[in-house]
Amino acid sequence: MLVQARPGQSGSAHVIVLGNEKGGSGKSTIALLIVVALLKAGQRVATVDLDCRQRSFTRYIENRRAWAGRTGLALELPRHCSIDLGGSMQIADNEAAEFAQFSAAVSAVERSYDFVVIDTPGSDSYLMRLAHAMADTLVTPMNDSFMDFDVLGAMDPESYVVTGESHYAEMVRDVRRKRRQLDGSSTDWIVVRNRLSMHGSRNKQLVADGLHDLSLRLGFRSIDGLAERAVYREFFPRGLTALDDLDRVTLGTRPSPVHMAARKEVTSLLSQLKLPLDERGRRRAANRAEWFAQVDKPLRTLDMIEA
Repeated sequence: MLVQARPGQSGSAHVIVLGNEKGGSGKSTIALLIVVALLKAGQRVATVDLDCRQRSFTRYIENRRAWAGRTGLALELPRHCSIDLGGSMQIADNEAAEFAQFSAAVSAVERSYDFVVIDTPGSDSYLMRLAHAMADTLVTPMNDSFMDFDVLGAMDPESYVVTGESHYAEMVRDVRRKRRQLDGSSTDWIVVRNRLSMHGSRNKQLVADGLHDLSLRLGFRSIDGLAERAVYREFFPRGLTALDDLDRVTLGTRPSPVHMAARKEVTSLLSQLKLPLDERGRRRAANRAEWFAQVDKPLRTLDMIEA
């Protein structure tokens, strides 16, 4: 099971934000993994790309749509919106234009979808901070290195003891506090260690120890994410994930043991996120699976009578 039952009230979408004030950490990849997992679980999912310049998340979804069209595969797709970069010479005007787009995108889906997944840019901006303040679940992927750790906290160079919090961590702590003051809600903050070495190392353990200490200061959960595998990069041009059918038709090539290892790894990652699942969506997914299972079977007499 990738997600768990929703404890709160229905009628308002659960907002998942992918955030890290550093590029190249795997935000867009994990965003699409979350989206596909939720869609396969029968959830209604809308997506928003706030990275007005890079748009990796948008291109990933567009690639998925194009591959589905080329192959005839029924690949799950969300309702997607990307925010256009403001073209004014005035920062205030650009922020106002981008905010209007973002507000309209969220307003259009917040009451009719179960989840809204938002990918943010790897830099500080007005919309990036606003998205973090809205997050019910905040997922911060980071490469398993001291350089990426520096976005969250500072370490003593000799003892490797955590000595303080960095700019991004301070920003997240600030918006989480304001969110609690505003509506009493808390944000589940999860730091995902990405590009993990498949071999043990002293640096790997030191980063893990540092994250554990920092999590006690800042109140996030630290979990293992994706290993350094070429297969994740190979999925991108076709918009695929390790959760899709791993066969020749879907992949365009014969699946390998690496594909199966990636699926196991992704499933483990998503289960650790503990995302809330709407029960109606769970039933939709079960009914759809049952229908597909019966498609190739002849109707029984009883079925015809009951129909």
